[in-house]
Amino acid sequence: MFDFLDSGRYDLLGAFWVTVQLALLSAVGSLIWGTLLAGMRVSPVPLMRAFGTAYVNLVRNTPLTVIIVGCSLGLYQTLAITLGGQDFKSIGFRLAVLGLVAYTGTFVCEALRSGINTVPVGQAEAARALGLGFFQVLTLIVLPQAFRSVVAPLANVLIALTKNTTVAAAISVAEAAALMKTMIENEADALFAVFAVFAFGFVVLTLPMGLILGWVSKRVAVKR
Repeated sequence: MFDFLDSGRYDLLGAFWVTVQLALLSAVGSLIWGTLLAGMRVSPVPLMRAFGTAYVNLVRNTPLTVIIVGCSLGLYQTLAITLGGQDFKSIGFRLAVLGLVAYTGTFVCEALRSGINTVPVGQAEAARALGLGFFQVLTLIVLPQAFRSVVAPLANVLIALTKNTTVAAAISVAEAAALMKTMIENEADALFAVFAVFAFGFVVLTLPMGLILGWVSKRVAVKR
């Protein structure tokens, strides 16, 4: 049933390595972008709050496939933006990362904003009474506690991001889902085995992540 794994025709490990790279780079970018969006959403500047709110509500409710395909059609094919890529493969990979960051950052923002709401208001007021500005209060007082309280929700976002990397196949990024599609077309007599292999691969990627981050969440939880 699993003879296709020994044929050497399919670079299974290479495809999953691309998936891991997509997930890691998108996770880092999403944490940065989501943190900035969360800062905008709690900012005292009305224009920044309006932008953060509009962006989150618009992008979060747009299908990820539309966003990634839009990055390819709009940025690369229409505006000729390559993000520093030298060939179609590298350009597609970078556009996929950009789309994943733009989409996942909204969920990071909302998770982090819920953590900001758990920080007692008195702490921010005390910091302002000491003469700290908004940026100092946010980065020194509020965000460190907010991150500690939302490790578990952020873990769920990261797991969802890992699974969402399969959408990158829509712009021909050679990750796991793209290879699975090829194998399904070529191995019609072993469809169950193909699905089982890729399901197992994603379980291997996501299950340890959930267990580790769940343990971290308990270790760093803020005691109220």
